[in-house]
Amino acid sequence: MKDIFCRIIDGEIPSSKVYEDDDVLAILDISQITKGHTLVMPKKHCQDFLSCPQEILHKVMDVAQRIGQAEMLVLGAVGVNILSNVGEIAGQSVIHFHVHVIPRYLSQEPGFQITMQSQDIAAIDMQDLAKTIHEKMEK
Repeated sequence: MKDIFCRIIDGEIPSSKVYEDDDVLAILDISQITKGHTLVMPKKHCQDFLSCPQEILHKVMDVAQRIGQAEMLVLGAVGVNILSNVGEIAGQSVIHFHVHVIPRYLSQEPGFQITMQSQDIAAIDMQDLAKTIHEKMEK
């Protein structure tokens, strides 16, 4: 069964298109966190940010950047959140890679914030952790 984004890409479900080319589709999110909240996705199904081929990932991020720039110019946004969730635990509700472009405005109450609580770094060997991650990246 196709996910909702594949169905939108195939024209089975209507959407408000912001941008479209052969590889990428950008639509207004039906649940606008802020005015202009846009979803940018590859037309070819990829599960998430981490599994998306680099060529497609770069195209999606290029479009996300251009949309963010346009929203700051024409919507009066003073900032933009660029966000992609990977996995249900991280908030990914549709298993199809997509990037949220969320414009931010001065006059708005903070309706969307990412809050992070740091762990006690004294209990973490930072150099060892960095080395472990780095070594995995090289393989």
